[in-house]
Amino acid sequence: MLSDLQKKELLDYARAVISNRLTGSDITIPQDACFREKRGLFVTLHKDGQLRGCIGYIDAYKDTLSSIREMALAAAFRDPRFPPLKAAELSQIRIEISLLSPLILIQDIAEITIGRDGLYLDHPRSSGLLLPQVATEWNWDRDTFLKQLCRKATLSEHAWQELGAQLYRFSAEIFGESD
Repeated sequence: MLSDLQKKELLDYARAVISNRLTGSDITIPQDACFREKRGLFVTLHKDGQLRGCIGYIDAYKDTLSSIREMALAAAFRDPRFPPLKAAELSQIRIEISLLSPLILIQDIAEITIGRDGLYLDHPRSSGLLLPQVATEWNWDRDTFLKQLCRKATLSEHAWQELGAQLYRFSAEIFGESD
């Protein structure tokens, strides 16, 4: 678990990276040793309470700071669901970071706890991921969460049960500028 100061440093860093791309402003790189740890993570942008971008890594490929830099830029400028962020929008954006635990293969869907778990579906034809906060924000039960996960992967709503499909759960430490 990160301290409030560490969370603020990571959020400030993500904002500075995006701002630097838009305006050329300076970036202060946090120096905390724990930021060298490799973590899967997602950076989510909200504007007026609505999703404006969300990109991340499921696995721990890079250190936390490198991943935040890359994912903050991707969420702002390369999320295919949205146009690239404009400088005029920067002050309206709220940043959220989700630091992921390792994936746990689900043997029985009774293991899934709404509010604690995010889900990842690895299917022979596609894959999809929903962060833990999504089910809570939309007030979904477990069945709806599974159906929406399949939908996100552009598969039929029961694809998680198909041959070759693997369903995983994970938790996340979630914090944002709105906290």
